[in-house]
Amino acid sequence: MDKLCVNGPTQLKGEVHISKAKNAYLPLMAATLLATDKVTFTEVPGLRDIRTMHRLLEHHGVEIKEEGEGVFTYDCQKLKSEEAPYELVKTMRASICVLGPLLARFKKAKVSLPGGCAIGTRPIDLHLKNLEKMGAKIEIEGGYVIATTEGLKGTKLALDFPSVGATENLMMAACLAEGETIIENAALEPEITDLGNFLVKLGAKIEGLDTKTIKIQGVSSLGGTTYSAIGDRIEAATYIIAGLMTKSEMTVKGFDPIHIDAVIEKLAEMEAKMEIGHDYVKVFPSELVGTDIDTAPYPGFPTDVQAQILALSTQAKGLSIITEHIFENRFMHVPELQRMGAGITIKGNSAIVKGGKPLKGAPVMCTDLRASAALVLAGLCAEGVTEVRRIYHLDRGYEKLDKKFAGLSAPVERVQGD
Repeated sequence: MDKLCVNGPTQLKGEVHISKAKNAYLPLMAATLLATDKVTFTEVPGLRDIRTMHRLLEHHGVEIKEEGEGVFTYDCQKLKSEEAPYELVKTMRASICVLGPLLARFKKAKVSLPGGCAIGTRPIDLHLKNLEKMGAKIEIEGGYVIATTEGLKGTKLALDFPSVGATENLMMAACLAEGETIIENAALEPEITDLGNFLVKLGAKIEGLDTKTIKIQGVSSLGGTTYSAIGDRIEAATYIIAGLMTKSEMTVKGFDPIHIDAVIEKLAEMEAKMEIGHDYVKVFPSELVGTDIDTAPYPGFPTDVQAQILALSTQAKGLSIITEHIFENRFMHVPELQRMGAGITIKGNSAIVKGGKPLKGAPVMCTDLRASAALVLAGLCAEGVTEVRRIYHLDRGYEKLDKKFAGLSAPVERVQGD
């Protein structure tokens, strides 16, 4: 397996351009299953999860053509399979997003229960019970969700929790359902709005985007369009934190800072020096202090930045308390940071960080996507070489990470393994 070797401590300089959001493009790609005309996406990031979704769509019969770097056309006129097999779904949680589109278009779907990072249980009961309210008959058999319907019908759906995946699945299913669907307590993440804007361009009738109540009037069919997703807010937050950890002056551009308001607010509490523009954040060398952070659904502090800001807290003066409310198993990066000398204690779902202790390079192991990023960031300010192993997790969500750090003059080298 490949690994990253990070030679620290270092300072970053220059600017880095953020890729388009993986977490936006995966549901957008699933939504192409609803389209009867060709769809073209531009600036698609070259990520492992994107390639997995392509293989899944091709299994369903989607013809995908690469028209240029990051430009792909999807033709869904000759779909041939309603099954999403375990072999393709097991590595990527977002695969469950094909359930709603397949059921809406073909009135049947067989989708393997999903896999992904081992950060905790992420049940899909909200997806299933609300699809049942729309007229689906659902059975779980042999590790598969088997769904059939005589025709989905619009109704009022109140989510017990503002699940991103459930909101996306129900939005896509509702586009071809008969009548009006109202999704209450919908997720507010920017990727939800991005999906809604894309569906509207296909011909869907949607109201209430950016609110907790989304109304969708079903239509008979959806057409095609050309579209580009939003910038990756999680990648942006990761590079901003990298700059602050290394006391650097650098610019992170190509995204909407409003999408990480909660992160910027906490960084400001830590006395980070930043310049906020309409599509960039510039950071400056800062003497950081500890703070308390609680993860929460958007617009709260994102769980996907918890690992990175925990790493940052090791370099801040004083105590920080970081509490994880979304996933129960998302502190697996802590033992690896402790191997590097970090002063972290876990109590329940909180990490208590005693900042200011110097880090030393060590061999560390990636456990999930965002934990992997935290280990790379720690390596940037640690003394000596940090070997970050099992970086296939990183390849799922960070495009050209080693090359982007090289563009910031960081000594980060990808070493090919067996």
